[in-house]
Formats: sequence, C-alpha cells, structure tokens
Amino acid sequence: MQATVRSYDPETRTGSVLLDDGTPVDFGRTAFDAGGLRLLRLGQRVRLDTHANGTILRVTIATLP
Repeated sequence: MQATVRSYDPETRTGSVLLDDGTPVDFGRTAFDAGGLRLLRLGQRVRLDTHANGTILRVTIATLP
C-alpha cells in the first residue's frame, strides 16, 4: 500500500500519512525504524507494510523494494 507523508517528527521518529483515499493514519517509531529510513519529507510518497489489523509495521520509500 502507498501513501503520502502528512507529518513527521524527526525527534520522536513518528508521524502520519494520508492513504490514497484521504484517510489519515499514524505510524510509530517502530514502523519508521523498521524501514531503515533517516528522515521523511512532507508530501513524500511512501510504501506501507501493514498488519492484518491495519497497524503500520514498516514505512519505506515508495521506489525501494
């Protein structure tokens, strides 16, 4: 699933994204760290790996495998 970065706090490494249908979803430090990223920019496209219950497990750049 892909989304657009809505907010990102580099100190806490948490933020939120907007799904393509406009739904905002928050992600935590664990999901950010799992993606191996250093930072995110507002408006950046990302890929989300999610749990069956909808929890975001990993946030990565949309162009990375």
